[in-house]
Amino acid sequence: MKLGFHHLALLLLLAYGGIAPARAAGSWKFLQNVGVSGMHMQLLHNDRLVLFDRTNVGPSNLTFPAGHPCRINPQDQWFRNRSDCTAHSVEYSVASNTFRGLSIFTDTWCSSGHVAPDGTLVQNGGWRDGTRKIRLMPACSGSDASCDWTEEPAPVVLAADRWYATNQKLPDGRAIIVGGLGQPSYEFYPKTGTNAAFSLPFLGQTNSLYPFVHLNIDGNLFIFASNRAILFDYKTGKIVRNYTTLGSGGDLRTNPNAGSSVLLPLKPNPTEAEVLICGGTPATSNGAVAAGQFPPALRTCGRLKITDPNPSWVVEEMPSPRVMGDMILLPNGEVAIINGATDGIAGWESANTFNPTPVIYRPDLPFVTPTNRFEAQAPAGTPRPRMYHASAVLDRDGRVIVGGSNPHQFYVFDKKFPTDLTLEAFSPYYLDGSNDGLRPNIFVPSPKDGPVHAAYGAQLKLQFFARDGVPGAVTMVAPSFTTHSFAQNQRQLFLQVQVKPAQAFQLNGGVATPFPGFYEATVAMPATPVLAPPGYYMLFVVNGRIPSKGIWVHIQ
Repeated sequence: MKLGFHHLALLLLLAYGGIAPARAAGSWKFLQNVGVSGMHMQLLHNDRLVLFDRTNVGPSNLTFPAGHPCRINPQDQWFRNRSDCTAHSVEYSVASNTFRGLSIFTDTWCSSGHVAPDGTLVQNGGWRDGTRKIRLMPACSGSDASCDWTEEPAPVVLAADRWYATNQKLPDGRAIIVGGLGQPSYEFYPKTGTNAAFSLPFLGQTNSLYPFVHLNIDGNLFIFASNRAILFDYKTGKIVRNYTTLGSGGDLRTNPNAGSSVLLPLKPNPTEAEVLICGGTPATSNGAVAAGQFPPALRTCGRLKITDPNPSWVVEEMPSPRVMGDMILLPNGEVAIINGATDGIAGWESANTFNPTPVIYRPDLPFVTPTNRFEAQAPAGTPRPRMYHASAVLDRDGRVIVGGSNPHQFYVFDKKFPTDLTLEAFSPYYLDGSNDGLRPNIFVPSPKDGPVHAAYGAQLKLQFFARDGVPGAVTMVAPSFTTHSFAQNQRQLFLQVQVKPAQAFQLNGGVATPFPGFYEATVAMPATPVLAPPGYYMLFVVNGRIPSKGIWVHIQ
């Protein structure tokens, strides 16, 4: 590769532009007040974040512009037959820091979702009139104001009421929808043949509210509820393995005790998979909160190698207790633990102390002590309290965007922890200006050209620049549907990669001299959809622990 001077100048501007002064351990940045509380959030491949709350909360603080149709839903628990001219969903552009209101018709309270292989956000369930609904939101392009939510018409509805359910994408492009209040069962979308729900007694024995569900590398599902877990073959409806209980029988991890869970990053051509579950509360906290007390949350985590035939939980310990936290996979393979409280449980006015401290967990470090893989962060700025009904997602810049928080039945602004309608960005330490020399910059494929399309097992060619070091890793991250302390469908793979220097020259007095720092990489895409279900992923080049800005890759 030989670059002319004007090309080189452009690349150097991209690599060095916008250098900020060094800060310790990252920073917080206020983004926007969008007028709607972000109970649910999903980033799409157009770099727009779709967030939504619920419709039975009354008017939001975002009124539609004149001429926009208002909602009249006789079944709505708040408005009934009155017009609602406010938005309960928002499309936020990460690139321009702008937003617009979106229209949802039936109630999406405490629902679930996933992104279909074609990039459409599929959202399902909710409360009352919305509990069996399926809603679709495309990845809009340009400034088309008519691009908005639609509801699947009957008879395309869920087979069972789904309030507090979990969606997990499957290798064949479908999603499995698991659990929900009073629903120890599962079903699939899109529908094929009979619209049926299938019994899963394990959830009736534990807890069917937002179970933690992860797709294992053998194609089975790891399902965790309360403090127990199974490996489940959804094709046959059989339990493949029962795992040991996490902790004592008195520690609970799923809603309303609201710990969080991630499938840890998968290595190239993986033969092992591990799950990490952090936070939650003692079972006794439920009764204590009902009596007006706020016991400390758990600070323990459990890490389990789910591919082992007889694994045991390795118990680790966070720097502080946390309930209602969010665990977000970062581009470099680390885990950010953010949001939540140090006491109480999930629910209205059910916690008393915000946990303001983000934590970084480094899964690749050897286990020495229960605390050595965690590092509390001290970012510049002060975060807004993100309690019950807050959420968080990763963006292509490597930031964690947080939003929501409404621990009240309605929009309330004059109590402790008022309803929050804002978005903020947490920039981890790797985005500090002091790391700019190590930060790779991908220029082929150009991030401005839209998603790159790749087949399973294919090779993807990258070209990038890094002033210092030699980047040696490439990761692929599936954007999550985040709500209620669980990032559904979150997934990260380290890809097999070969990196070599690329030739580039600069002109000095009319003489071309080599210019170092340019590299070419050949990346092997995942071999099968069991490892990476079809759809859109963010791809990053990583130099040590410093990631590039990502590019979108579509694999199918």
